[in-house]
Amino acid sequence: MHAMPNTNHKIIFRLSALGDVVLTTGVIEYWAKKFNCTFTVITKISSSPVLENNPHITNVISLEKKDLGDLAWLKKAGQIAADYENCELIDLHSTLRSRILAARWKGKVSRYNKFSIERRLFKLTRSPRMNEKLSALRVTQRYASALEEDIPEPSALLPHIYLTDNEKEIARTLIEEHDLGNNFITLHPYATHPDKAWPEKNWQTLINMLDDADIKWAIIGHDSNIFEPQHAGCNFTSQLQLRETCALLEKSTLLITGDSGPMHLAAAVETPVIAMFGPTSKAWGFYPAGPHDVVLESEMDCRPCSLHGKSNCKKDRECLRKIKPEDVFEKVLKLMR
Repeated sequence: MHAMPNTNHKIIFRLSALGDVVLTTGVIEYWAKKFNCTFTVITKISSSPVLENNPHITNVISLEKKDLGDLAWLKKAGQIAADYENCELIDLHSTLRSRILAARWKGKVSRYNKFSIERRLFKLTRSPRMNEKLSALRVTQRYASALEEDIPEPSALLPHIYLTDNEKEIARTLIEEHDLGNNFITLHPYATHPDKAWPEKNWQTLINMLDDADIKWAIIGHDSNIFEPQHAGCNFTSQLQLRETCALLEKSTLLITGDSGPMHLAAAVETPVIAMFGPTSKAWGFYPAGPHDVVLESEMDCRPCSLHGKSNCKKDRECLRKIKPEDVFEKVLKLMR
């Protein structure tokens, strides 16, 4: 006699990157309410902090690098499959590792539609029709396709990071100590892939404009090359832990960033985002979808040139240079009204 499946607990697999894991939280919340269920999430240890304190997640399996080698993962996948043999596995990554886990899974396996072929075809052809089709389905909606036939609206799947009172108090203390006040903005001038970064001189010009308008700002993010503005301001580069950054973002009026993980962190604490897209595209589905979020991008025949930003641009990031500080500042003023 086979054990009955546990319909009230489901297993989510999504390893990376940080923003992708953040985006699972809105879908998890939607399913938790719809199906009255809880979740275990399998992810990389670097991303697991964003899942802490989430009332719908009872366990996080945080994988380290040593767990993900070929033989190590075969063994680890077998252990996880044995521990959760009565639960449904929901694969929100669709990679070789998730397929190995699925092959060892004894219960039901559901998988989202990654649109891999369509994305690659669009990158090759830049077909306007395919662009429209892909841009119409945000990644959260693609995730939802794992269990849903009728895909919910993006507004029903917005990500959510649950901060603790202590984390909020840390943010309040930082704001007080650095005299940021109640109406400051956060800036994230960094990028994992250099070709996704807005040029430093544009950031400097924007900061000068903010200073002239008496708008206070704080820099966030982690990078070995710290961006040092000409004017003294509040620079938290590589100083804050992930959830402390989220708490500061929650108190911020808005975030200005490239296509980055912090873009999704801000969305998950309901802070509006001005995001600048260069080598990547809204067609990939990873754009912010909050009611006040703004995506700035340039119309160029060579865009998008990359799925993740590893483009080795031969045009010196012209797509990002064409987004002028004045354009960004204009959006800042509109959002701060």
